[in-house]
Amino acid sequence: MDASAPTPLVRLGRWFGVDDPWQRPRPAVDRSDVLLALALEAFGLVTLELVRSVGALQELTAPLWAQWLAVSSGAVLLLGRRRWPVTVAALAATHLVVVGVTMPVVMGQLTMQVVYFVAIMSGVAWARDRRWMLAAVGVILVVMFSWVALQFAVGNAAQRFLDSAGGDVTERVGLLGPVPAAVLLTLAVNVVYFGGAVVIGQLMWRTARDRALLEDQAGTIRAQAGELRTRAVTEERLRIARELHDVVAHHVSVIGIQAAAARRVMGRDPDAADRALGGIEGSSREAVTSMRGLLGTLRTAPTVDAGPADRTPQPGLGQLPALVAAASTAGRRATYDLVESAPGAAEVVPAPLAHSVYRTVQEALTNVEKHSTATRVSVVVRVRRGPDGHVELEVVDDGRPRPGTSTGGLGQLGIRERAASHSGVVDLGPRATGGYRVRVRYPWTSGADGTRPGTGPGAGPSADRRTATPARAR
Repeated sequence: MDASAPTPLVRLGRWFGVDDPWQRPRPAVDRSDVLLALALEAFGLVTLELVRSVGALQELTAPLWAQWLAVSSGAVLLLGRRRWPVTVAALAATHLVVVGVTMPVVMGQLTMQVVYFVAIMSGVAWARDRRWMLAAVGVILVVMFSWVALQFAVGNAAQRFLDSAGGDVTERVGLLGPVPAAVLLTLAVNVVYFGGAVVIGQLMWRTARDRALLEDQAGTIRAQAGELRTRAVTEERLRIARELHDVVAHHVSVIGIQAAAARRVMGRDPDAADRALGGIEGSSREAVTSMRGLLGTLRTAPTVDAGPADRTPQPGLGQLPALVAAASTAGRRATYDLVESAPGAAEVVPAPLAHSVYRTVQEALTNVEKHSTATRVSVVVRVRRGPDGHVELEVVDDGRPRPGTSTGGLGQLGIRERAASHSGVVDLGPRATGGYRVRVRYPWTSGADGTRPGTGPGAGPSADRRTATPARAR
């Protein structure tokens, strides 16, 4: 036998919810309690007089007012069956014993039996302290069955049973003799009566507890859903804010630089001025298009049945050469190199990750244009697949901080936020040999084609050196 198995008493306590932290709310006496008590009182008094009319109460010596008081007081007890359940159950048991001793015929009326049954059932169903309820109900049951046993011990119950049956103690007409049969019959009726009240009351308590727990869980789910919606809205606002900052800051910086270059060479180099003005036109058009797409996202109200929004594909690694080329001016040269661990690795980088790399490079180049005197800028993107797969970008320039400008604002914050959204590592700051470096490594633990990291072609420690494919922006 398993020594760790719970004992029958422990199981009984668990079934009655002795250690359950939930407590059933205690309602006030309301209209339903009053109507129930009045209905049982009226029905009890009417049936009592009907029984008297058929001559069944001729041997009752108690005065009429006492009989009516017994019925009315029993019904009135039910007023507090939900407010004070254990107290009402104890008073109902006391009422049963007192009326049963003084007026057994009144106690045996159907109405009184319903009153006692409901009182005990409510005591189990509405009790808040389950230990106190179990102790009180245990005492009630012990008292009830002790009283029944005492009645048979003194012979009163057996004699009444034999008188009503009209039989003889010595005559046996069934499986058992008259006295043992009377004892067992009374015991069975009381077991079903009191046991039914206790079991039904406990089932009602468990049903109320389960319903309350389900309502509490539903409320928690609703609260969590609201938090998730709020978080999603906040994250989307942050994403759009980053996008707007990247788009506006980059293109406005490019427009400003190209405008300054065009102004300087307009009189002596019309072709260079024309190229600068063309760059201004392209940058402004791209900025307007990007901002229009973001504003369209804000204006579109999402619906449950709506499909994905129709928006222009977000830029990725494929647009980096053009981005870096646009950063080259008459006084600054920008280069771009792509290093892949295997041919085509950059093409299978997930779109969200590729977009973050693009925006990070864009922000780094914008900072160079706004805050640096650099004449050379190098952009290197390394794509590696394998167990330690990653996408790393590095933007290095040879300049010094431009007087009158400030760094470390929203641009660097946006870079850190993008890296954090992909569990990336950021390393940015001035170099000891001069210039400034922005390096961000985004982990890439799985291939976009569904293959496991390290299983694709070219994966391995020396893959970068073997298959490096530089691509230089002109």
